[in-house]
Amino acid sequence: MAKYFSLETKDRIATLTFNRPEKRNPLNEEVVLELESLLHQVRDDPAVRVMILTGSGNTFSAGADLSQIRGVSDEAERQRIFGEYRKRRARLIGRTLDLLVNLEQVTIAAINGYAIGGGWALALGCDLRVAVEGAQFWFPEVDLGVPLSPGSSALLTAHVGPTRAKDLIITCRRCSAEELLQMGLLNRVVNREQLHPVVQELAESLVAKNPVAVMAAKSIVNAVAMGKAAVLPDLLLQRP
Repeated sequence: MAKYFSLETKDRIATLTFNRPEKRNPLNEEVVLELESLLHQVRDDPAVRVMILTGSGNTFSAGADLSQIRGVSDEAERQRIFGEYRKRRARLIGRTLDLLVNLEQVTIAAINGYAIGGGWALALGCDLRVAVEGAQFWFPEVDLGVPLSPGSSALLTAHVGPTRAKDLIITCRRCSAEELLQMGLLNRVVNREQLHPVVQELAESLVAKNPVAVMAAKSIVNAVAMGKAAVLPDLLLQRP
């Protein structure tokens, strides 16, 4: 039984939802491990062709759970605690991002609000992204005294190139949904009431397409974007 997420599957569409709105859907080791397990479940379900990743409440995901350093006033101690936590979390996030990016199913991020740090990285790991007007995105890691994880850095760089990636990572500046749409990091920006109907319609249109052709296209684009040889996995040709 999932503790931090809900997973619903209907008509070949799986909807995976962060389910801690009172905490703004943070990421800690336990949360990321549960997410990884659910992504394996989606991956291994032959009935699922599209997965939607979204958040509950008004936040997609606020990123790292910083509860461990709240109330710690000494800066050196804060850095020590957060540094140790970051290393463990970076490994988990990297592994989970790799799984998400390489899912055979098409993935859509329905971004219902703030997407911060690892939360933004998870949205970038999806194939398509639709965000609500007023959503904001940023990587706060450098301001917290640590580098952005290698997996998140590589993913952002693949999307926007090194110049823009350095800007977004090093300055930690906040970007609006409208700005990211102009950068090509979002496919659509809609008002809040439209988000789930628009994403559902998109998912249904993808389900109707030839699954082998869709999966092959995804595999090729991913390979090119990450600088790899565009070789189709044998599994693409075996999936029903």
